[in-house]
Amino acid sequence: MATLLQINSSLFGENGNSSQLTQEFVARWKEQHPEGTVTVRDFAKESVPHLDAARVQALFTPETDRTAEQQAVVDYSDKIIAEIQAADVIVIGVPLYNFGVPSTLKAYFDHIARAGVTFKYTETGPVGLLDNKPVYIVAARGGVHKGQPSDTQSQFLTNFLSFVGLKDVRFIYAEGLNMGKKDEAFSAAKATISEEVAA
Repeated sequence: MATLLQINSSLFGENGNSSQLTQEFVARWKEQHPEGTVTVRDFAKESVPHLDAARVQALFTPETDRTAEQQAVVDYSDKIIAEIQAADVIVIGVPLYNFGVPSTLKAYFDHIARAGVTFKYTETGPVGLLDNKPVYIVAARGGVHKGQPSDTQSQFLTNFLSFVGLKDVRFIYAEGLNMGKKDEAFSAAKATISEEVAA
């Protein structure tokens, strides 16, 4: 049975522009996979802990030496990594906040990047350990940034996901949302979603 992992990182939850478009992706995907399973991570509804010294220490502490609090940190990391491993397709809604990704998404990534679990270093450089699969990035922006120096998101997302083994990264852009172009941008993004899901 096919599995889709939906990640919403908008502060506005289901009302966020990027979240509305990931939901559109889910709807089109369900048409193609009516028996499929959708796992949802919505950072507006759940607390995503940012890394601090204690959490980093927990991730590096051997299992036999961990406290209960440290084990809870590792359990959270293991759970979200397992969701990625179990998914056949991933869609991530990413608004542009002050030229970067939401801090909750960065925190989520910080709990995924684990040496020996999702990547390893070799003599020829780092190697991602997650099985490759399509990752769709639905990038919603108030302005127009695609292909411009101001688009710091796209390269960061590609770099991080490739680092852990997810090299099939595909972008769906909805730009100019605060410039009177929302209807046009949404229509174009939805058309792209339909094309990608049907391919």
